[in-house]
Amino acid sequence: MPLPPILANLPLPIIGSPLFIISHPKLVIEQCKAGVVGSMPALNARPASQLDEWLAEITETLATYNRANPDKPAAPFAINQIVHKSNDRLDHDMQMCEKYKVPILISSLGARPEINQAAHAWGGVVLHDIINNTFAHKAIEKGADGLIPVAAGAGGHAGVKSPFALVAEIREWFDGPIALSGAIGTGAGVLAAQACGADFAYIGSAFIATEEARAAEGYKQMIVESTSDDIVYSSLFTGVHGNYLKPSIRNAGLDPENLPEGDISTMQFGSAGGPKKAWKDIWGCGQGIGSVKAVVPVAEMVARLKREYDEARQRICGC
Repeated sequence: MPLPPILANLPLPIIGSPLFIISHPKLVIEQCKAGVVGSMPALNARPASQLDEWLAEITETLATYNRANPDKPAAPFAINQIVHKSNDRLDHDMQMCEKYKVPILISSLGARPEINQAAHAWGGVVLHDIINNTFAHKAIEKGADGLIPVAAGAGGHAGVKSPFALVAEIREWFDGPIALSGAIGTGAGVLAAQACGADFAYIGSAFIATEEARAAEGYKQMIVESTSDDIVYSSLFTGVHGNYLKPSIRNAGLDPENLPEGDISTMQFGSAGGPKKAWKDIWGCGQGIGSVKAVVPVAEMVARLKREYDEARQRICGC
């Protein structure tokens, strides 16, 4: 199946994942201008009325950029919608996405046909994140256009499946768009994602350590100083298993090696705010951060990924 037109001609096959609290218009715009899909959670706009302002800023800025750069237009942007029942803003936020004809919707924590139908009505494409093949089937059955397999090692909420196993199982029955998530922080990793059957790499943690990201400076520096050994997988903080930086857990007075299990009832979204401590104090991060050596502008980060991607292609296939 050919890719949807909105995803067919990206300069680099990368989708920047939506980062709770951290993603905001400045980061999204710079990602798109650099040639990768920029995204943010709708819930990052607080109060809810701010989402209208943010979507106006993103669409107007990118339209202006595209008029000035017709030979090198920006990549499209995406908005993440949490469709979990605790999100009391979903109807409002979907109305805003309809108003601005958001080109790509990323749905999380539940697959709902009405969300897909609404996006399709305004011409949007829906990618749904999943952690196993069972959830992948359900997402497509309910009308999603593509899948985001969140494999082992991904930042924040993540699964435990090997990316090789998960993508291979999905490709047995699904030939639509796949953006693979899980410990991808290099251009070679982007090529590896394509080699195992994905169309795109889905990268989040590396973008936290950029100048445009709305993250605490201590968070950014902790990523620079950490490796995969500094990541712990726990359900304590939101009730859903995810990957977090051990030093941030220690700073919160907890032992990252001895964490109890959490409960999904601890999750709070919408106007009530995000899960307690995560992501404000307990910092989510994936295993692919060993390649992040400094806090740099988004454009520099993407340039590094492109250079590494081109080098890997040359090394492997001579192209």
